[in-house]
Amino acid sequence: MRVQLAYGRHGTSVEVPGGAQVIEPLDEPGLEDEAASITAALRRPLAGPALQELMAGAARVAVVFPDLTRPMPNRTVLPPLLAELARGGVPDDRITLLCATGTHRQATAAEMEELVGPDIVARYAIVDHDSAGGEHVTVGAVDGAPVLLQREYVEADLRIITGFVEPHFFAGFSGGPKAVCPGLAANSTILEAHHPRRIADARATFVTRVGNPVHDFVRAAVALAPPHLSVDVAINRARQVTSVFAGPLPAAHDAACAHVQSAAVRVVDAPFDLVISTNGGYPLDRNLYQAVKGMAAAERIVRPGGSIVMAAACEDGVPLGSAFARLLADARTPADLIGASGLPELDRWQAQVLGRVLARAEVHLFADGLAQDALPTALLTVVPDLDDAVASACGRLGPGARVAVMPEGPLTVATVRSHN
Repeated sequence: MRVQLAYGRHGTSVEVPGGAQVIEPLDEPGLEDEAASITAALRRPLAGPALQELMAGAARVAVVFPDLTRPMPNRTVLPPLLAELARGGVPDDRITLLCATGTHRQATAAEMEELVGPDIVARYAIVDHDSAGGEHVTVGAVDGAPVLLQREYVEADLRIITGFVEPHFFAGFSGGPKAVCPGLAANSTILEAHHPRRIADARATFVTRVGNPVHDFVRAAVALAPPHLSVDVAINRARQVTSVFAGPLPAAHDAACAHVQSAAVRVVDAPFDLVISTNGGYPLDRNLYQAVKGMAAAERIVRPGGSIVMAAACEDGVPLGSAFARLLADARTPADLIGASGLPELDRWQAQVLGRVLARAEVHLFADGLAQDALPTALLTVVPDLDDAVASACGRLGPGARVAVMPEGPLTVATVRSHN
């Protein structure tokens, strides 16, 4: 049978055995009037004062939004938010939009227009965060490590963060405090948040926040300079807003995470011999670095020694020249990726998770964007044809192999049922 997959900008499909199990999250309907629902949430948040009360007397307003690696519907969420600020008498020149990049690359002018819309680019000051440069100020310390955040955010009289909530492969969930740390943090703070000892903890995984050392650090760091308002949304496959959660942290983010978890978690009876996964399509599968998330989602349900076939467009490549590409080039075994030194370094967290996946299963990668690049590792196998890769894997595994397909990749949290 053929199964549609979230892949790149337009999707693709794959032929799988008839007995394959297709595992997907609940796809909720979009809101009838997204803008009106966002406005209503700003006026009647889940907790705390409404936006109109918060903006009183604010001379400088910072509005934070996700970067080009996230399928956040910025062009849906930002206009009603900015309109509410205007309605409250805040002039455009007192508002700065901050793009929360973390360590990701900054957007080109064209990409920024695609991200937030040309009208917003023309009307407001936009600062694209630079974790290695830019202006960061110390707001305190967590676990003895200084926390440095972007100056424009810290010094604003009114701080508003926006985001979309999805399961995250080592922070539990995206959205909420992640907009600030790592979104607006300096490299030194990001390295501590992603320290190898935190990533290695079994609780640093999908939908787990209690006791998760990554989430604990992020939440504590952001509490040193908290946003006055957090606006998180849940979205469906069509990138439509399905729910809005506005209010202070952690209340608004807690509500959003509970909602998304109920839609994303799916329980299976036993591990699979072969798991076909994606990274949720564009823009989540822009590069190989991001695609590790989809592999980590498959890792949860593949048996030791099994196979993963990963479909991620990777239109930005590895990307070449990145710290992640260097780590891949230097690795000869999965243990090399995991890192014996245990020292924090840029992109080590992604390599660490990839090494863990490769120690469990072989990975075959279908990625149009990597066809012209020499993949800087022999640990991953790039395949030219998705159907052939699946057929070959089934042939190697033999008749009766258990096969699973995760068309939305890490947007689904598949979990093997405990039989204790």
